[in-house]
Amino acid sequence: MGQLKKIGVLFVCALVAVIAGFASTPPQELTVLVESVKGHLYGMVSRYHKFWKDIKEPYLVVESIRREKDSDVLALKDALKYLDVDFFNESKVREIAEGAKEFNIPGFKENRKLVASVDGGLHNPSVLVFDSSWGIRDGSHDVPKFNYPHLSGVTRPDREDDIAFMTILELGALIKTKKITSSELTTIFLRRLKRYDHVLQAVITYTEELAYSQAKMADELLEQGVYLGPLHGIPYGLKDIIAVPGYRTTWGSKTFKDQVIDTEAWIYKRLKEAGSVLIAKLVTGSLAYDDIWFGGRTRNPWNIEEYSTGSSAGSAASTSAGLVPFAIGSETCGSITYPAARCGITALRPTFGTVGRSGVMSLSESLDKLGPFCRSAADCTIVIDAIRGADPEDLSSRHVPLDDPFSVDIKKLTVGYLEDAEMEVVHVLSSMGVEVVPFKLNYSIKSVQQILNFTMDVDVLSHFDKWQRIGLDDEYEVQDQWPFELRRARLIPAVDYVQAQRARGKLIREVHESFTVDAFIGNATDWEKVCLGNLVGMPVVVVPTSFKSIENPPKGGTNRRTSVTTGIYAPPDKDHIALALAMAYQSATNHHLQRPPIDDLGPNDPYYRKAK
Repeated sequence: MGQLKKIGVLFVCALVAVIAGFASTPPQELTVLVESVKGHLYGMVSRYHKFWKDIKEPYLVVESIRREKDSDVLALKDALKYLDVDFFNESKVREIAEGAKEFNIPGFKENRKLVASVDGGLHNPSVLVFDSSWGIRDGSHDVPKFNYPHLSGVTRPDREDDIAFMTILELGALIKTKKITSSELTTIFLRRLKRYDHVLQAVITYTEELAYSQAKMADELLEQGVYLGPLHGIPYGLKDIIAVPGYRTTWGSKTFKDQVIDTEAWIYKRLKEAGSVLIAKLVTGSLAYDDIWFGGRTRNPWNIEEYSTGSSAGSAASTSAGLVPFAIGSETCGSITYPAARCGITALRPTFGTVGRSGVMSLSESLDKLGPFCRSAADCTIVIDAIRGADPEDLSSRHVPLDDPFSVDIKKLTVGYLEDAEMEVVHVLSSMGVEVVPFKLNYSIKSVQQILNFTMDVDVLSHFDKWQRIGLDDEYEVQDQWPFELRRARLIPAVDYVQAQRARGKLIREVHESFTVDAFIGNATDWEKVCLGNLVGMPVVVVPTSFKSIENPPKGGTNRRTSVTTGIYAPPDKDHIALALAMAYQSATNHHLQRPPIDDLGPNDPYYRKAK
């Protein structure tokens, strides 16, 4: 604008000069003056045109890009009707277009390059397997049980807090010897849940009436001389994607917060048969995504300023804080490993197919797994022994042939360690006679994370198609979670979904070939390993290895801590190896016995009163 103003002023001055020249200048001089003015005017006009061109061209480019984007959005909106998904408004279509360009297309290209360069389908078959049997599948779980250790001389502590942090084996010994009843334990843990839930926000529904009924039955059976095993009379919690008749199964979502599914999930049946006592339905992130649910956000007992992460948030936080002896969570991609690591407890993500999933909200049939959060690896072993087996209503479940983890001779094992392994675990196992060697898992697939997302998002969308179509995704608690991912998933073609499964098959074969050790130790929350482990169906035990000071502590000091953990990985169907190594490590250390400072943050900690 300043340049235009300058040109205008010069133009006016020139006109004034011309007029003055006509009035008083002789003809010859006037001619010279006019020619001079003309020259100046031509120069100014030329500069004006150049200036206008300089400012106009970028504007036209920007305007052209904007129109092109608007045109693309309109074209995509129009095209979506041919996919029968023309129910998105323009802002959502623009979001879909940007997500597809930035995320989907690079992954499509990588997967096609990996497995679709040769026609005919003779190589890299899909990992999707169809069972064409029309007969009733064998749902028997009559398999040999693990030979767990029987503790003797266990005494009942005087303080309830000390009882709350006992292991399953210790509590089981107290119950079996009638030093405590299941009804007493149920009261203790229900009282703790109600005491701390205002801080942790870990409970969705208390199953108090059911709990006392089951506890009474456990006590009566024991009086009759019937002992069902180490879980007899032990209270526990279930992630609230698992159906229990007569109680809400909310999936953590305000859309489904009043939902009651009158069916018994298979895993609930197994735990009931083992004599366990359900005391609460615990928080799941909304539709099993992260730690935000319709009632709030679940916190980490070791540092209540931060959140627990992962959708098995309530299961992890409750177990960590001594509110339940154990809890059941689930993982599609990270929802066992992440909250276990954050909350500083032991957890098992088992081999895919180890635990039946009927009666459980499904995200992805080829990724979903159920597993335990516990005080120790020994406790995880006891729980997985109770819940494993083929579920006749879950075609992916099977009798995984696990050996007894309590009988594994670890001195015969070769264990690798990755660059990101916690070396204390390596040194402890080495001192116990385990052969430990540097290790690297080699594979050529660069699209591991995209394969996971394509698989998971399309599967999730197939299970929540109606939810999206009628606009319930607009009610979802966090818009940049499932709503964003599932809108983007609408543009994953069937062909590229299948190519992703073929690439997944290639990944599995390469990992199998590269897995030259009996197990390996590495970071449990590295995203690449989380995606890879879930795509392969690989088991991992998460174990705490230390607790360090939090970053930026308050000036007056605090007892809050950050947990340090590692993962012990084994090949599929070799969960017993990972569990045996974890038990060996924990037999020589006490990190898993530490208690979060939820009652003792320190008087100068700003969260002290909140915890009280």
